[in-house]
Amino acid sequence: MNKLLWQQNFLDRNTDLSAWNIRVGNDLIDSNGNAICPGWGNGEQQFYTGNSSNLYINESGLNLCANRETIEADGRRFAYTSARLDTKDHLSFCYGKLVVRAKLPVGQGLWPAIWLLPQQDTYGTWPASGEIDIMEAKGRLPQQISGTLHYGKDMENKFTDEFSYQLENGTINQFRDYALEWDSSSIRWLVDGHCYAEQRLQPGIMPFDQPFYLVLNLAIGGWYDNVSVDEAALPAVMTVSGIWLYE
Repeated sequence: MNKLLWQQNFLDRNTDLSAWNIRVGNDLIDSNGNAICPGWGNGEQQFYTGNSSNLYINESGLNLCANRETIEADGRRFAYTSARLDTKDHLSFCYGKLVVRAKLPVGQGLWPAIWLLPQQDTYGTWPASGEIDIMEAKGRLPQQISGTLHYGKDMENKFTDEFSYQLENGTINQFRDYALEWDSSSIRWLVDGHCYAEQRLQPGIMPFDQPFYLVLNLAIGGWYDNVSVDEAALPAVMTVSGIWLYE
């Protein structure tokens, strides 16, 4: 895994977001763009925008910023805004090593994530075609990260394999390399080059033999931690300085 296939250098101010879809709203949508579940299916409280106050590139990299900001849309009122973007229909891959260098915000109720979703629902709608969470963090636990696989027949029969890791030095509020190594036999989770978890793949049971695309987002609230939001932590910023995909 040493041939570089794709790169995003957000420290280069000329880098744009042409390879990304900027998502807007609070609703989980289907493949046709129809809203199917509020709160992105997770009870999330933020409304995503593409506004420069929520999504921007500066000398530190690509920034996803969560704000205490009231917004009304679709007959609903939201107290927070943030950002979410993905590479669907632009970049997807099956097997390889993906490295995302990121600095994550700290604060109760913050939920930054780096994850993968299937380009096509080959095995059926979520979770049947899978989800790979490279990194999720609970802002109130600044020394802990998690990696997860989601798969199964339906939402009532969902299999989740989650691996948590306590950082040995420092916190998530420092730039770190969050990586995934993925081949036909296993998936491995790494932070700063240290492999802290590995899952052997089971053909015919696990759907991780198809192309997946990358998602970056910073959620507020939601069932992942299910705690109140510490508004003193806002604005909160998730910064990505670079992304590398190797064969």
